[in-house]
Parts: sequence; structure tokens; C-alpha cells
Amino acid sequence: MDIEVSASRRLKGVVKAPPSKSYTHRAIMLAGLSKGSTKIYDPLLSEDPLATIDAMRLAGANIDIRDGYLFVRGNAGEVEGPQLVDVKNSGTTIRIMSSVFSLQSKKVTLTGDASIQKRPMGPLLEALEGAGVKTSSKNGFPPISVQGPIKGNLIRIRGDVSSQYISGLLIACPLRREDTTIEITTELKSKPYLDVTLDALDDFGVEVNAGEDFRTFNVPGQQTYARGEYTVEGDYSGAAFVLGASALTEGEVVVRDLFEESKQGDKYFIEILKMMDANVRTKKDSVEVIGGSSLRAVEVDLSQTPDLLPITAVMCSLACGKSRIHNVEHARIKECDRISAMSVGLKRMGAKIDERPDGMIIEGVDSLQGATIESFADHRIVMAFAVAALKAEGTTRINQAESVAVSYPDFIENMQELGANLKKV
Repeated sequence: MDIEVSASRRLKGVVKAPPSKSYTHRAIMLAGLSKGSTKIYDPLLSEDPLATIDAMRLAGANIDIRDGYLFVRGNAGEVEGPQLVDVKNSGTTIRIMSSVFSLQSKKVTLTGDASIQKRPMGPLLEALEGAGVKTSSKNGFPPISVQGPIKGNLIRIRGDVSSQYISGLLIACPLRREDTTIEITTELKSKPYLDVTLDALDDFGVEVNAGEDFRTFNVPGQQTYARGEYTVEGDYSGAAFVLGASALTEGEVVVRDLFEESKQGDKYFIEILKMMDANVRTKKDSVEVIGGSSLRAVEVDLSQTPDLLPITAVMCSLACGKSRIHNVEHARIKECDRISAMSVGLKRMGAKIDERPDGMIIEGVDSLQGATIESFADHRIVMAFAVAALKAEGTTRINQAESVAVSYPDFIENMQELGANLKKV
């Protein structure tokens, strides 16, 4: 499915943020590992969390999808060892569940689609091997195999490729008999996602002691996950596209279910908007953006929030002055090389961009030109260019737009409800 988007002067209305994909993944995993049953309310039932549901079922959890919630009967930490797990396109699933399946002694092979098979797994496999797990891979890439159990009291792992490796260990290790120390051996990227993991662990009754700057984690063993009910909060990552669209147009948009006290790192997009002089109003459980004013250039370090790269690049391409986005080289190993995809696509629309290894330099322009955009089946690339097209002359056509279902299944309908000139073709 493609979408066509043309200039839209004004967006107006109230929409509900999509449920957080990060919290949904973690809630499914922790409920699946719990003793007893858990009701997970308002989960994101998009492609990636559905892959996690499939993986947890193979791990021995019983999960029913009901109207408005998931009913999960946990495996009480007794992880089963299936022969094969297909995670489809979900990087979170393969990176976290690899550690979970390493808790038991049967060989488990994890694989996925063509995009997943380009995602590096080497740092995690090296860490697991150091903890006694037998592993194999295709030169550090999926398909991978793990055969545990995890042994010893110390796991050393790099933190500069993906925090999801560490999240997987933090989720698995409380179920071990022994206590575990996890030591981060490099600079840590995407730290806020570990805040989300620790928040979810605490909600499910598990204790992890994080050292200063998250360089070490002490994880007591023989713990039990348990939670009767859990509600997934709204997603700042998805809401960023709607909020950005409002700022670029003469918008008056409120997004509900965005909590002021959220641990989500992508809440940083609110600060980016404020730095750009956008009119932003935050409340306890919602964010409003009123557009129509000029935006100014910014310099932003996205090392901790790489998923904000696509929408931030769009905002900067239409801001006054020269912006710099940097320290986000790990955005090149997402569903696609997002730095390259955004640079190529925005240049095609008339933006002035100097692509750098770790980001880009962007000279803002008054307006963009409609173009045909390759999305690489990346949900965030589709949504970013849909926003850019609202300020472009002519029509923009974006391919493989069905990929928005990965994180924001209602994105197209929500944008139409707000008044965007957007249609499926």
C-alpha cells in the first residue's frame, strides 16, 4: 500500500497516543515469565508485539488476545526451549528473547525476515558465550542459536550498539539461581530504554540495583515476576509525528495518554520542540502543540533517543537556520539505515542536507517539493515523510506505507481525522 500526501494548512483535534511499543513488549515478556496470571490493558497489538506474543507462547506462556486486553498465564520462570523462533521484523523480540531462551539447556534458533538478518547480534552473543552459553550465528547476524543455561556471576557486555541486549539480560537474570553482575564495557547508548526496562521490572515486583551512570547492574537471583493487572501507557515515539505535524502547520492538536512522569526517553521530543520555539503545552496526561510560528534551528544529540531521528530531521529541514543532528550512528542499524533514508528522501524533496557518519547537517528551507519516496518498509520513515509532505508543494507518494502498523496502526486514520490531506492508493 502506498499513500499520497499533499500540503495541509491546518491540523486540529484530539487524538489518543498509540500504546507504547516498548512497554507492550516488556509487559508481554514479564507477564509471560510470571507466576500466576496477568491482564495487560491497552496493549499495542501491532506486528512487533505480536511477534513477542508468539515467542512467549513458545517459551511456555499461555496468552489470549481479548477485547481491549491480553490475558496471560505465565510460565513461572520455567522457560521452554522450542527449536525455532521466527521474530518476523521485530528487533526487540530477537534481542531480548535471546537472553530469555538462554536460561534453559535446549538449543533454540532465532531468525526473522531479511531486515532482521541485517541486525547485528555479535555483542550479545559474545556476552552470552562469556557466561557459558553456546551460540552460533551467521558472522554475528541472524539466524542465531543459543543453548544455555547462563553460568557464573559476571556478564560483561558492550553498550554502544543496542541497549536491548542489556534489557534482555536484565529480564532474564532475576530468574537465575545465582546473583548476577552485568558490567557495561563501553559508552552506553539509548540509556532511556533501560529506564523503561527497570520501570517495568519494578512494576512486576523484581529488584535490580543499577550503579552510577548504568555502568553496572547487580541482579539478585531466585526472584519471581508477578502482577495481576498492568496498563500500557501512551507512546511518545509515535506521538512525536503528530505533534511535529501540528508544529509545522497551523495546528491545534492535543495528544492524550502522554504522561508527564513517563520514563520514555522519546519524551525528549517535547524539549526539541521547545528548543525550536514551538508552542507546546504539557499537562499531567496530555500534550498540546499549537503551530503557525516559525521554528528555529537546533543542535541535538540523539545518542539516547535514536528513534527521534526521522521526525527531527523533518522538523530541522523546515526550520530557520542551520541545524545539526549528531551522535546517532546507531540509527543506521534500525529497520533500515535511517540516516541515509532520511537524507536521500529529504534531498529529493528539496531539503539542504549534508549527511554525516553520525547524523546530518541541515540548512532549513521555506518549503519542500512533492516527490516519490522510498520508505524501505520502515514505519518511522513513512510517518516522517508523511509529515514532511504536509509542507510540500504538490503531492508526495510514499511506498510500503502499511509498515506503520509496526508501531502506530491508526496513524493514517488519526492524521485524516486531524485534517491532513492524506489518502491510501
